[in-house]
Amino acid sequence: MDQFTLNLLFVGASFALYIGIAVWARAGSTSEFYAAGRGVHPVTNGMATAADWMSAASFISMAGLIAFTGYDNSSFLMGWTGGYVLLALLLAPYLRKFGKFTVSEFIGDRFYSPTARLVAVICLIVASTTYVIGQMTGVGVAFGRFLEISNTAGLLIGACVVFAYAVFGGMKGVTYTQVAQYVVLIMAYTIPAVFISLQLTGMPIPALGLFSETTATGGEGSVYLLSKLDQIVTDLGFASYTEAHKDNLNMVLFTLSLMIGTAGLPHVIMRFFTVPKVSDARWSAGWALVFIALLYLTAPAVGAMARLNITELMWPGGTSGEAVSVETIETAPEYDWMLTWQKTGLLDWEDKNGDGKIQYYNDKSDAMTAKAAENGWEGNELTNFNRDILVLANPEIANLPGWVIGLVAAGGLAAALSTAAGLLLAISSAVSHDLLKGQLTPNMSEKAELMSARIAMAVAIGVATILGLNPPGFAAQTVALAFGLAAASIFPALMMGIFSKRVNNIGAVSGMLAGLIFTLVYIFLHKGWLFIAGTNSFPDTVDGSLFGIQSTAIGAVGALINFGVAYTVSVLTTDTPQEIKDLVESVRVPAGAGAAVDH
Repeated sequence: MDQFTLNLLFVGASFALYIGIAVWARAGSTSEFYAAGRGVHPVTNGMATAADWMSAASFISMAGLIAFTGYDNSSFLMGWTGGYVLLALLLAPYLRKFGKFTVSEFIGDRFYSPTARLVAVICLIVASTTYVIGQMTGVGVAFGRFLEISNTAGLLIGACVVFAYAVFGGMKGVTYTQVAQYVVLIMAYTIPAVFISLQLTGMPIPALGLFSETTATGGEGSVYLLSKLDQIVTDLGFASYTEAHKDNLNMVLFTLSLMIGTAGLPHVIMRFFTVPKVSDARWSAGWALVFIALLYLTAPAVGAMARLNITELMWPGGTSGEAVSVETIETAPEYDWMLTWQKTGLLDWEDKNGDGKIQYYNDKSDAMTAKAAENGWEGNELTNFNRDILVLANPEIANLPGWVIGLVAAGGLAAALSTAAGLLLAISSAVSHDLLKGQLTPNMSEKAELMSARIAMAVAIGVATILGLNPPGFAAQTVALAFGLAAASIFPALMMGIFSKRVNNIGAVSGMLAGLIFTLVYIFLHKGWLFIAGTNSFPDTVDGSLFGIQSTAIGAVGALINFGVAYTVSVLTTDTPQEIKDLVESVRVPAGAGAAVDH
């Protein structure tokens, strides 16, 4: 059976499963659409949360960024994982105790202001839409490769699939779909990693294989895998894989942005409204961390081993020998993956000096200038290697069996689609429940509210698809911007709403607007207005950025501005009403949230 047919079988079977679950668990009420009837078991919710969380950024993009940057991008792992600790300790149980459907509803009631609820809706939509762009980017990459079509066509097909199961199932359908998606994606991520770790090191556990010995260059003796990788990449003019190169300020701010952004992302917080009791919210966060750790402990190994395999394929004779020839790429079976990915437009090469070989090296390195001149090289000839393709291409690069490649196809799509569905639910609930029913038409019937939620979700899919055609970065980079926006706007409001009686409605609104506007404008100045290429005022580099802080790290500064403005304005204006202070006291007490009916 050829590879294309295998891919179709794995992807088709997984989609049939997801849509079947969505039909079985179709939401029939607003409670089921927004919160799955509050009857989801903590372990089930933990697994669904893990799938909701492990998006295209985690599955498809993160290992690619780690592979081509190394140690510096470990901040993705630290920030995203650390955020769940904050979520479990500081937010999840208190928001479940509050007992409403959405984050915006909590903010509106806690700060006794429809304006606060409206501003929260705006913050939520801005952050979630930016996040969905990253997911749709991943959907396009995965569909484009495994259906052997263009990235654009893959994105459009993926949008239709998301529409089919997310619009009708609501939170109830999405919850059980995400459980199935977690099983698919974790198998798809770990099985190839185990194969490759065994190939390179003989160690079946990838996280341990990363620190094990592998065959030395030339085939004689052995050397630690990371030591070999460091040697190879530095020989080609790239930065050392295991050393830090970024400035500490940006790394700390970026990690902090990811942490508090994680704890402030509405599509993640919504999952904790679905469990029966307050204690279940904490247990859900704990189980989510367990399930997430299975992937996050494997990701560094996937990145390092893939980078080693790619480099050795481009330099089969070692970095001191000859580069791979164009003829070999076009005829040798182990290079078929390059020809296949070239069709997507995400991988390309060019024989610039006409010597029949493809030299892959860092042509911006001063150290390589003399060597390039001596050998007649005219620049790096691996002209395009999109970081988002690495995990999906990894089993092909390692020449693994066809069924593993098909499984990875299904896993990559499961990761992107599961998070896209969660984000679209957050957007639709903000529009229908918080904006329409909560603000504009309070007498709206339940049937009309469900319909408006589905229409809002369909519109959100359309917008995300259009923006996903020209994303502001790789999937993980785009997602990092969304975390910054959530960190600067939503997280401070939730924290102050739970732990401060003094912050009032005026302070909360002022803080959210200040944090959101500052962070959004800063991102647009560096990424382009509305993410339109060429409209940026500053390069998004440490040296060229406005304050020496990159756009992906500015969310932490926006959060500080939010806290500072909110407290200052609250102190200068009227005190919080006594009934709101009593409400805050009540939310802090774990007991009393009430039980729920299981499905």
